[in-house]
Parts: sequence; structure tokens; C-alpha cells
Amino acid sequence: MKIALASDHAGFPLKQELKPKLRAGGFDVLDLGANSVAPSDYPDFAEALGKAIINGSAERGILICGSGVGASVAANKIRGIRAGLCHDTYSAHQGVEHDDLNVLVLGARVIGAALAEELAFSFLQARFTREARHVRRVEKVRRLEDTSSAPGNPTANSRVKSKSLGREGREIASFKSRSRRARIAQHRRAAARTAGAV
Repeated sequence: MKIALASDHAGFPLKQELKPKLRAGGFDVLDLGANSVAPSDYPDFAEALGKAIINGSAERGILICGSGVGASVAANKIRGIRAGLCHDTYSAHQGVEHDDLNVLVLGARVIGAALAEELAFSFLQARFTREARHVRRVEKVRRLEDTSSAPGNPTANSRVKSKSLGREGREIASFKSRSRRARIAQHRRAAARTAGAV
């Protein structure tokens, strides 16, 4: 199996430890960086890894950042990617068997190299069961992806964002209006005091 392996700077040392073990285990590893501990951005590597899977350059991927959270969020923004942050072996294989997980995400600042290796092999050796209930559920996930991000259609997120921005805009306008009224009232009181003093 050809697998894509990627990390940001925080995940780089763990990636370097994991890579030879995966190759020794018989996996063809496509290393997509990072290439050092120099600061880098996890979304860039999530994108590279996701694209490698989508275009068929790799069957599955292992993505590593500091906690695993950011990389997981970024990878799941890519249509067709089902990434799971797993720090226990049950989730690593069950995610594939039941949810057709195609990217394992690891937090290099959370787990050590020995556990990372165990998780990687658990993930890579697992197979989607194709049981009817799991196929049905994965298909529902795909439909969510289609309805929320189909080209040319407003996404649910954009609708929420526009509502949020509309509410935020109204709140700002209301605040400005109240502030203006307060300033006018303050000027009138000051003018009245001045007139009284005269």
C-alpha cells in the first residue's frame, strides 16, 4: 500500500521516526514534508496529503502536528478526506472498519514514537467492513459533504457566516447609534452647564 506521510514542524521529529518503520513494514511511503523543525503551517501539509489521496498518489495518509487537532480540522475540509485524530489503537482500526477513515492524524506532543507506530500499523492494516449499516452511514457523510460544499451552491457554513455577519453588523450599528446619542446628550449637558455658569 502506498501511503502519504506529512507533518508540520511540530510533527517533524515523529514523522522522521515513523517513516523508516513504515517502510520496514512493507509500506511505500510518500513523504510530503515538512523537511525540518523550522516553523511551518499545518494546513499546507494537510492540503498536500489530502490532494495526494484524492488524486490517487496514495491510498491512505498519516498526518502529524503538535496536538493533532489543527491538522485534523484542516484535512477534513478537503472533499473526500475522512481524517480522524486517534491516540488509541481501537479508534485507529475501528475508524477504518466502520467509518472508512483514510487519514490518521497524530499529535506529536501528546504521544510517543512507540505508540505512534502501533497506531499507524493498526490504522494501515484495518479494512472497511462494507457492512450495510456502515456503508449507509458513510454514504450519509458523503451526502453531507455534497450538500454543504457543492460548487455553485451556498454552503451551510456561508449561510451561518452571513447570518453571523448580519447580526454583528446590526450590533455595531446599534452600538454606534447609542454612542452617538450619548455623545449628543453629553454635549447638551455640558452646554447647559456652561450657559448656567454664564
